[in-house]
Amino acid sequence: MDRILIKGGTIVTMDPAVPDLAQGDVLIEGDRIAAVAPAIAADNARVIDARERIVMPGFVNAHIHTWQTALRGVAADWAAPEYLHNMHANFAPAFRPTDIYISNFMGALNQLNSGVTTIVDWCHNNPSPAHSDAAIDALFEAGIRAVFMHGSAKPDPKPGQKHFSEIPQPRSEIERFARGRFAAKDALVTLGLAILGPHYSTYEVARADFNLAREFDLLCSMHVGGGAPQTPEGFPRLAAEGLIGANSNIVHGNNLTMEMLRLLVDAGGTVTVTPECEMQMGFGHPVTGKLRALGSLPSIGSDVESGTGSDMFTNMRMALQYQRALDNQVVVDRTGVAPEHLTVTAREALEWATINGARMAKLDRVTGSLTPGKQADIVLLRADDLNIFPVTDPVHAIVLHGSAANVDTVFVAGRAVKEVGKLAHGDLVGRRAALAATSQRVMAQAAGIH
Repeated sequence: MDRILIKGGTIVTMDPAVPDLAQGDVLIEGDRIAAVAPAIAADNARVIDARERIVMPGFVNAHIHTWQTALRGVAADWAAPEYLHNMHANFAPAFRPTDIYISNFMGALNQLNSGVTTIVDWCHNNPSPAHSDAAIDALFEAGIRAVFMHGSAKPDPKPGQKHFSEIPQPRSEIERFARGRFAAKDALVTLGLAILGPHYSTYEVARADFNLAREFDLLCSMHVGGGAPQTPEGFPRLAAEGLIGANSNIVHGNNLTMEMLRLLVDAGGTVTVTPECEMQMGFGHPVTGKLRALGSLPSIGSDVESGTGSDMFTNMRMALQYQRALDNQVVVDRTGVAPEHLTVTAREALEWATINGARMAKLDRVTGSLTPGKQADIVLLRADDLNIFPVTDPVHAIVLHGSAANVDTVFVAGRAVKEVGKLAHGDLVGRRAALAATSQRVMAQAAGIH
């Protein structure tokens, strides 16, 4: 069994039962964290000198459309209606399986490079089984932990075709995956459903998708935002049928009432906030504060690779500071003066981006914290970099000062996918060329679609 000893680092565990350490060691045995302690003696272990390093669990990006990596910047100035039409009716249909593959592969590498060890890959450009297979192949090859969320393409219907809102998830495909390459529940890449939900589909379709997720015991996630819902009474009806539960995830939900959010939270469901995208798309205030009032906590995602930044440092900081600003304004409006204390701590924001993302993905028994027995998904940050030094508090340093540039070393399931600032994957020159070729071809083809 391979043994790696990360020695002498400043350790942030994100597990209340495993104390943070100003200086300590982490022992990896195989794919697991074997021990976290002030000092560990380990014979026959490869030693990594973690002095001047912050050792933390890898980030969990709880919502990302990785397939859009080839289109970075395309949606930078789009509001929600422009995005929904242009992306799904013009750009998405131009993707071939090979385009999906290189986008997912390079997007996953970027996440690893930025300190993300787990992504919830919301793949809603899979018009054929070959597209889905290509996306999954890329995730496995990249070496990232991922939940592949099987979505559905959303082109404009041709004469005689149904609108996408009338088409449920293809049972045959989900069965093929669940009994095939995703039969092992403990694999690095697992399966979920990226469903339309009542906001974007008929009630019959939403009901069928919820039932399919329940039958195969899969996480089901749905967008709620970007205009009026197609089925306004959908969530109460689904709840009345007992279909909303711990496997239900809403992305955004900015315009949901407290009653609707309470219905979801009380049933065990989760909400993922994507702050930068929500601000740009005009969805409204992120629901972080509403969730906190209900005794729940969000997970965080970066969302559209085509329009916003995808590193978790930025999205975590945006989520934190946006909610602080909202809470501060309540005090200012009531008293006329600035508040004496802040409502949300930096540590809570780090929870959103690590352990709470793992809970949303149903992977909190596997990842999200430096807990002995969990898989060794670990990130080392350079604490002596100019933007972060001196480190008076490691959590504050991560949340308020850290950036992807500080990510030195990344382990996923005990395997070093980045070490001393360098990704383990070779031929990035060739891969960049392939991504550029996809970008140029898709952009040219989309320009000819009207």
